[in-house]
Amino acid sequence: MSIEWVPVTPGRVEIGSDNRSILFGGVGPKHMVQINYRYSITKHPVLIELAEKLIQSKEADLASESEWQLALDQGAITGDGELEKLSDCCKGDYWGKALDGRPHFIDDWTFHIAKKWSSGKPKMRLLAKGSTETKFARLVKREDNFDLDLSPERLPANRDTTSLLKEEILISIMVGIIPSFVWAYFNASEGYIQTGWPGLVLGGIILGLSSMLFWRPKTVSFRLGRNCGKVKQR
Repeated sequence: MSIEWVPVTPGRVEIGSDNRSILFGGVGPKHMVQINYRYSITKHPVLIELAEKLIQSKEADLASESEWQLALDQGAITGDGELEKLSDCCKGDYWGKALDGRPHFIDDWTFHIAKKWSSGKPKMRLLAKGSTETKFARLVKREDNFDLDLSPERLPANRDTTSLLKEEILISIMVGIIPSFVWAYFNASEGYIQTGWPGLVLGGIILGLSSMLFWRPKTVSFRLGRNCGKVKQR
């Protein structure tokens, strides 16, 4: 089987989602990656058996998601129904990820990042550890003088849980608790609010949390400064 290699030029690419609703959200946080090296990538996904042989012989490597996305943005890759394996592993988020193009990997990872093609368009898939579902892979050949910084720019190690908790409390109050009391004021029997307020509060909290299925404010995203190259929030 012949493999068609396509060159990819260095550049910046955005990865991830700033939507954390359960039904419509994606893996976050949204962030920018700067790839400063040249590489070639397989135009089409490669059968996993052949890919493993090339990797073992050190003729190629599995593409990182960042390399894959930059190639996609440049129109270098395509697919036709394949589920293709990439080299990134995660726990369902990108916290702590290096922003120089290398694969995202943590010791206690639970998911393998893959891409599923459908009607010529790809979507992310998170595959559980040990999954053998992928039959294809995307390979890269990096330039001979390829070298990565020992101390790359990274995303913060963890999300800001304090701000997230404050946001959830505010949403529960505005979306759940206040509407519950307003409904009771106009529709419940006299004295219900005085005696039934614990149930109204609990119901409001549940309603506020349930709204996470469909909506949450956009979460913080990260970019790299154009001149300084440092990680910044936006």
